[in-house]
Parts: sequence; C-alpha cells; structure tokens
Amino acid sequence: MMARAGLDKDPRDIAVMFDGVAKGYDRTNTVMTMGFDRRWREITRQVLDAAPGEKVLDLAAGTAVSTVEYARSGAWCVAADFSLEMLRGGADRGVPRVAADAFHLPFATDAFDAVTVSFGLRNMNDTVAALTEMRRVVRPGGRLVICEVSQPPLRPLRWLYRNTVLRGLPLITKPFSSNSEAYSYLAESMRDWHDQRAVAQLIATAGWRDVEWLNLTFGVVALHRAINPA
Repeated sequence: MMARAGLDKDPRDIAVMFDGVAKGYDRTNTVMTMGFDRRWREITRQVLDAAPGEKVLDLAAGTAVSTVEYARSGAWCVAADFSLEMLRGGADRGVPRVAADAFHLPFATDAFDAVTVSFGLRNMNDTVAALTEMRRVVRPGGRLVICEVSQPPLRPLRWLYRNTVLRGLPLITKPFSSNSEAYSYLAESMRDWHDQRAVAQLIATAGWRDVEWLNLTFGVVALHRAINPA
C-alpha cells in the first residue's frame, strides 16, 4: 500500500507521503500543471524581489527547484523541507538544503530578509502557527511570499476546476508518479483549500501586515505578499 496523507494533515503522514513521491516529483508537477509551474516560479521570484546580499528562506522547498529560481536574483537562498527524500532529490542543485519542521524552524530570530513557500502551506496542519513561526525568523520589515493553489473567482471556472480538473488529476499523474495515491490526497487538499481572501486573513492573524494577493492563471493559483511589521 502506497503512503498517502489525509486531510487532517498529520505531519508524519505528510512527510512519509512526500518521501514516497520524491522520485519523479518535478516531472510529475510539470505534467500536472501543463508546464505552468515554471512560469509561476518565475513570477514568484519577481514578486519576492530579493536583492544580492539578502537571505531568503525557501520553506517546503522539496527538491529545491524553486530555491534555484530565487537564487538567480543574487540573494543567498536556503531550501528547507521535512522530507529527507525530497531534499536528497535536490542534491545536485547547488543550493544549501536543511531538514526543518515548519513549526520549529532551526534558525535564529530575525535571521532572514524574506521567507517564501510554494505549494506547501496547505499541507501544514496549523496554518497560523506555521505563518507565525515564519514571521519569527524574518527581520522586521522583511517579506513573506506565498505561492499556493487557490479558488478561481469566476463561478463557471471554479466549477470546472473543482469538478473536472481536480477529479481527473490522479489519472493524469498516474503514469508519471512514483506514488499515485499521493496525488489523490493532493487533489483533495486543493479542493479543500481556502480562497484568496481567507488565506489573506490567516496571514494577517499570524501578525503579518500589508497583506495583498495576485491571481495567476485565472485564480487557480494565487500569490500572497506581506510584511513583518517593525
């Protein structure tokens, strides 16, 4: 039986599940998103707007594909994830990698200029606690950028997305994934995730300020940006 997590998002189950999909994960993501994942990473880098000399934490970084993209800015970027197999999958990517629990990050307070999470926030079972811990390790005035699936604001597109695209996702990814059961969970978690305004409210509840968002690809994905107040 292949490992998969449930919507209670038990951290141990999530880690085991991502260990199981590490092989072929990047290829499966590209297939699943029809190649849009590359564009989303590029836009996330632009919104993050990291400068040379800055320190950026890429949390839930998986195989560090996103970390490499952000490092193109000249900033020092570290990939952190609690799936060891995912981190091992990025061993040849030339960026520092750290095994880390999002709720107990192994970094000093105010250690980073920015923190970013791409498609990992919805897998954390206490969203506000995770966002609060992220704020701890970011200096006052530092930035948060979240790239995550969302809910298309137009009702016909939302219906099509939830009832056609997400239902077909496990079948689409099955030939490419090392753990097809995991993609059933991922589809369920995408359907169950908050809309853009609700995510903004969670970010604000964690103490971040000036929260704003940008819809990508008709709102299937959204970028949220916020500032750690002084």
